[in-house]
Amino acid sequence: MKNVIKNFYALLLLFTISTAWSQENFTISGVVSATASNETLIGVNVLIPDLNKGTVTNEYGFYSITLPKGNYTLQISFIGFKPVTRSINLDQNKKLNLVIQESTETLDEVIIEENIEKLSIRKPQMSVNALTASTIKQIPVVLGEADVIKSILLLPGVTSAGEGASGFNVRGGAVDQNLILLDEAIIFNSSHLFGFFSVFNPDAIKDLKLYKGGIPARYGGRVSSVLDIYQKEGNSKEFHANGGIGAVSSRLLLEGPIVKDKSAFLIGGRASYAHLFLPLFDLDNKAYFYDLNTKLNYKLNDNNSFYLSGYFGRDLFSVSESFVNTYGNATINLRWNHLFTDKLFSNLSLIYSDYYYGLLLDFVGFQYDSGIRNFNLKYDFQHYLNSNLKLSYGVNEIYYRFNPATIKPNRPDSGIIASQLTHKFANEFSVYAEAEQDISHNLTLRYGFRLSHFTRLGQDALNQYENDNPLIFNSDLKIYQPAPVTDTLLNTGTIANFTNFEPRASLSYVLNKKSSVKASYNRMAQYLHLISNTNSPTPLDVYAPSGPYLKPQLLDQYAAGYFREINDGAYSVETEFFYKDIKNRLDYRNGAQLIANNAIEGEVLNGKGRAYGLEFLARKNDGVLTGWLAYTLSRSEQQTPGRTSEEIGINNGNWYSSAYDKTHDISAYVNYEFSKKWNFNANFIFQTGQPTNYPVSQSQFQGLSISNYGMRNQERLPSYNRLDISATLTPSNNKNRKLKGEWVFSIYNVYNRMNAASINFRTNEDTRQNEAVKTSIFGILPSVTYNFKF
Repeated sequence: MKNVIKNFYALLLLFTISTAWSQENFTISGVVSATASNETLIGVNVLIPDLNKGTVTNEYGFYSITLPKGNYTLQISFIGFKPVTRSINLDQNKKLNLVIQESTETLDEVIIEENIEKLSIRKPQMSVNALTASTIKQIPVVLGEADVIKSILLLPGVTSAGEGASGFNVRGGAVDQNLILLDEAIIFNSSHLFGFFSVFNPDAIKDLKLYKGGIPARYGGRVSSVLDIYQKEGNSKEFHANGGIGAVSSRLLLEGPIVKDKSAFLIGGRASYAHLFLPLFDLDNKAYFYDLNTKLNYKLNDNNSFYLSGYFGRDLFSVSESFVNTYGNATINLRWNHLFTDKLFSNLSLIYSDYYYGLLLDFVGFQYDSGIRNFNLKYDFQHYLNSNLKLSYGVNEIYYRFNPATIKPNRPDSGIIASQLTHKFANEFSVYAEAEQDISHNLTLRYGFRLSHFTRLGQDALNQYENDNPLIFNSDLKIYQPAPVTDTLLNTGTIANFTNFEPRASLSYVLNKKSSVKASYNRMAQYLHLISNTNSPTPLDVYAPSGPYLKPQLLDQYAAGYFREINDGAYSVETEFFYKDIKNRLDYRNGAQLIANNAIEGEVLNGKGRAYGLEFLARKNDGVLTGWLAYTLSRSEQQTPGRTSEEIGINNGNWYSSAYDKTHDISAYVNYEFSKKWNFNANFIFQTGQPTNYPVSQSQFQGLSISNYGMRNQERLPSYNRLDISATLTPSNNKNRKLKGEWVFSIYNVYNRMNAASINFRTNEDTRQNEAVKTSIFGILPSVTYNFKF
């Protein structure tokens, strides 16, 4: 391991020295920000056409590029902003902070889009999709509420477990295999109201990227994808407000300067109110959510900036006060950006994240509370060594505290005895280094590694089992059963350690100015497991750390693709093949008991998974009609064999479809700018039905009918499809008013297809015949939303 790291740095040093001796070089560096708000911009292209070189701004708007001494023309471009051209005499290191202005001319936007596509052709990054806040707001969704998670479901390789289901699945992976970050803080549940809405306020979003493969070395801890979201910083020029009033919720966002051009604030909130109308229908139920986004920033000088950001959200669902479910996320992040030199940028982050989930069952008489907290310290560096080589490296330390369940009586006459499941503690440390290097005019590489170390810390009590086997196989009944606890160790010390070397590599080879081929490989380790036997997460699901009985998941993913722009960037096509191999993927024994279980290791079996497929994405990037068409053909499978020759495993040890397998996934999005007043949008989704289990026979026992099920995930729900449309009306007098508004009219599920969320089987009370009953969540849903800003 040490030799690998030494060789890595030796190559970088050799390349740097040889480049420095070859000619006299100087560095241009600075920050790119928006004229109107002074907010830094992510992903701005800084191009030098004379040398066919370029770079993009990082997550904090910083760029740096080293060039030979000489006179150059810089082209600065970013979608939605007017392009800027600057001439510069590079005879010494120079700091050049750039301010660009928002564009309203279609021609300018075409030029910007073209530059972005050309630069992306050369980048080794693949399997990544980005959406702007404006695109997210245009996509029609249920009840007219703009939604981040529902929007990314239109991208290739991304599906959900069904309508109204929480989370999302990427390339056949499970929900818990996605790393979701909001301003670098981990979000454990991304949904409001059990999946109807996401926790992300689109008004507060600055940048969104979804990494499906070729994942950079700075990310770790999950084996499927990374959804990285940054909030806006706030307008340090002048005060602004925007928001919206919808059918089920409203939102308001305020931003403005604290010290003009140096410091700004942002605060945004959302709340739903549909439950206020339930008493009109004589219903004593409640179902609502609220959340709060905040951010402060302060620019001390050109080399130091500070940020304080936070998020707080809660959901509540109750039925006549006898059943009350509360859950939500809370995060806070303090960050310090420091520029050591014009080539070395750093970001230090101290992050706190908490996820709470609770349940009150008054008719039983108990309160159930559970949660997970983590404290996260990150220190990241970006080193722009020269025009051909950029180095990223850093360290990350995360401390976890898990509360599986606290159970206590909620009233004096309750028969429930208070109990506390054993708290669990863990520490995850990682260090990474990665280089992006131009080998030649046509070949660009990105290569590096992440070294992660996970420690399962001591806890009050640790179960012991005969032969260290918490799950035994009953050979007579042919079933798995929890093993009896033989002993309990009290006040244990460190109980497990895991170390994993996670190499990453990707390349881009430019075939010509219009096309390139790319390939990537990455290994990732995941030390947390979502304990759930449902297809999508519920508030009662529990995260458990790896330890003596739960091994970390390990991923090897390979991907290759072809990328092409057509007609000067007016159209673009992306095609990718991928293959994923996952070790130590858990599945559950038949009849597993997962809730409030202090011996969860006795309910799970260790197996493996694989997923493979083809993704296709075609975009139309300019003109009055824009959008994309995405298609994914894939398989996602699991295998859980028996541990001995007499054990049957799951499905007799054969490969079977995972709960996230969707063979065909087609999605389309269209945006049509009819006029300055009217804008129309539509999206269409078709997906193969998700795997499920149906009864294959029926037995009679003492007058009761008992259903017998076949192999796991052998059947499927009917295919899913849906068409949504929306129209946005922007009044013509907006230009002459400080208060600007727009009306959004949308129809979800236009042709009223009753898609199956589940299918249950029962005996008809009249005919006494067995029948299948389909449960659907949404039919056709029209809605109206009013958005405003001033």
